[in-house]
Amino acid sequence: MPLFFRKRKPSEDSQKRLEYQLCRCKEAGADDILDISACELSEVPSSAFSICKVLQKKVLILHNNELRSFLPKGCDISTLATLKVLDLHENKLTSLPEDIGKLASLQILNMEKNQLKALPESIGDLRLLQTLILKGNGLSELPSSVGSLSSLRTLDLSDNNIVQLPKALVYIRTLESFTLDAAMMSYPPASVCTEGTESIQRFLCTELGEEYCPPSQYLLPVLENECGKQNSDCVDGLEEAWQVKQTKFSDYEKRKKQQAKLAFEWHLEEKKKEHTQLILMNTSRKENILHSVRQEQERLEMGVSQQQRAQEAERLLVLEKVRQAEDGISSRISNMLMDKNRQKKSAEFLQAMEEDRIRMEHLTAITQEEANSLRRKEVAVAMQKMLSDGCAMNLLQEASDFRRRSLVSEAYRSMENMDRKFDKMLSLQVLDKSKAIAHILQEEEMQKAAFQALQLQKDAVHGYIRNEIKLIEGELMQLTRLEIKRRNLDAENLQEVLVEQRTALSDLLQQLLKQRDQREQELRQVLAEMERKSESNQQNYWMIQYQRLLDAKPLSLRMQEAGVQKELVNLICKLSAQHYLPILAHHRVTTEALRHMTTSDLKKIGINEIGIQTALLNWALQRYPEGACKAVQQDEEAEVAPTAPSPSPPQSLPSNSAFQIPSPPLTPGTPVTPSAPSPVEGPGSSECVVCMETGSQVIFLPCGHVCCCEVCSGALQNCPLCRSNISQRVRLYHS
Repeated sequence: MPLFFRKRKPSEDSQKRLEYQLCRCKEAGADDILDISACELSEVPSSAFSICKVLQKKVLILHNNELRSFLPKGCDISTLATLKVLDLHENKLTSLPEDIGKLASLQILNMEKNQLKALPESIGDLRLLQTLILKGNGLSELPSSVGSLSSLRTLDLSDNNIVQLPKALVYIRTLESFTLDAAMMSYPPASVCTEGTESIQRFLCTELGEEYCPPSQYLLPVLENECGKQNSDCVDGLEEAWQVKQTKFSDYEKRKKQQAKLAFEWHLEEKKKEHTQLILMNTSRKENILHSVRQEQERLEMGVSQQQRAQEAERLLVLEKVRQAEDGISSRISNMLMDKNRQKKSAEFLQAMEEDRIRMEHLTAITQEEANSLRRKEVAVAMQKMLSDGCAMNLLQEASDFRRRSLVSEAYRSMENMDRKFDKMLSLQVLDKSKAIAHILQEEEMQKAAFQALQLQKDAVHGYIRNEIKLIEGELMQLTRLEIKRRNLDAENLQEVLVEQRTALSDLLQQLLKQRDQREQELRQVLAEMERKSESNQQNYWMIQYQRLLDAKPLSLRMQEAGVQKELVNLICKLSAQHYLPILAHHRVTTEALRHMTTSDLKKIGINEIGIQTALLNWALQRYPEGACKAVQQDEEAEVAPTAPSPSPPQSLPSNSAFQIPSPPLTPGTPVTPSAPSPVEGPGSSECVVCMETGSQVIFLPCGHVCCCEVCSGALQNCPLCRSNISQRVRLYHS
């Protein structure tokens, strides 16, 4: 059962029926019945208790509702003390109030078709109760106090779980009709119960040693008690004669009072005429005032309606912009997920990584010619620059973070202190630069660290993973801004789509972080193997490796030298299909050759993805439009028809078109910015939702929200937007 549930509102017809019944029972001359049945009520309105108390209602009908409790909060059951009939059948009541015995005048209680599990002990205080209907409930036993119902004449216990009757039922001498499931009874036995009420009462009297008497002997006193009040007004014949004399004297007094009353009424009529004239004058004055007020109100309503129309138009415009931004982001995310799935299915990419590892192993062999041609000073300067740049960037980042945290309290003073420290540190670095160059020639560990940093920077796989992480971070920031903007506009449409996109991006970011760590671990293993294979007497080993890696050419340039055209290399990089470059270079595929090839030809040489095949052929046909297009289209239809539909790339790829598939840059060091537009940026859209002062700097995983700065995120255990647990935090560094 949920802890919180929303109450179902009654229908409009039910509300109208309830209001009509409540108003009708308050009218003059209304009967003693309050009927609010079939109104879809989940609880009894407190106004019904007030009406029963003030108007002394005797019959309360509440059947065919959705009642779960009879007594609302703040109401006392003693306000229903005048009730004689209480009808609650066909509801969802699970229990009766513990103090129901306060209904001392109750004669009929109908609880048919509810969900009662037990009856309160106070039910025995209903001394005047004559009819008790408990059919269709979940009762398993009766309380012993039912034996105190001295006026009970009808009792219905059918369709329950009762298998034993209390012996106290023998004290209900007035019981005439007793209905129960005889086949289920164990006490009294089923054979006794099937014979009827008299047989059951005789059995119980025998069990307790009581003498059985038929109900007709006990019903007469009950009926006499009901009529006793009518016979208490009888008088003697002498008293009636005396009252006749008093009546004559009272008639004389009434005639005298009638004359005085007529004179008073004539005087009152004159006063009423004067009062009527004053009322007419006042009414005309009120009408004039109401007319002027009505005109002013119409003018105000017209102005308000115009303002509301303008605000509605502005709101629709903003929602349209948000929708367009969401469509763009959803298309980019779908393209990114398609690209990721394509890369996962590619076995050639794994083979390329294996070849890269083998190539790294070959780098461990150093020839004497490379040792002789080592440019020591130039390599040392490059190593020093690499280390100094990394150190300077770390120092700049730490100084920037420190200045940002202390900006609120001591902004100007801390900035001056940090500037002086930074200038001093830079001057010390300039003075020690020459010493560091000489020192780095001797320190093998520093050479090794410089080589490791350059290797990490030059590695194509690691650079591609970094660029993908930057793209996903930008997209997550845009999604978070869209969600915050939607909450400000109270717009809830497409909320599930945003959640699915953010979840998919978060999973993709976690996978990329794991791949980046795995790639760094592989590079460290390669470095360890190189260190084990290096000769003990080899001099300048790491400087030679650094120079070799520094002089290495990128993959795209090597493919161009192998014979692959530059435009074709750029297209393959845009399609995120770099693992097909060795295949194209091996088969000497050119643009002219692509123009005469079909999808089956591309599949034979090893390009199996239909989207890549279509993109290459369309690009070749656009560069040479005079080629034969019919044969290509027929081959494409023959390849695509027997297979399941797959996501196809854009149909046209002009040289200057904005290709929407997120692709890695040609070199790992090229900066990447998120491709999603930012039409919803505004004041406070990217600031921390906790302190509202600093920009958002941390991504929470696994939810993917970018909503807190670094200082506030340290103390959080749950995401402030979606309240999900935080398992990992990713720091964002804005350029």
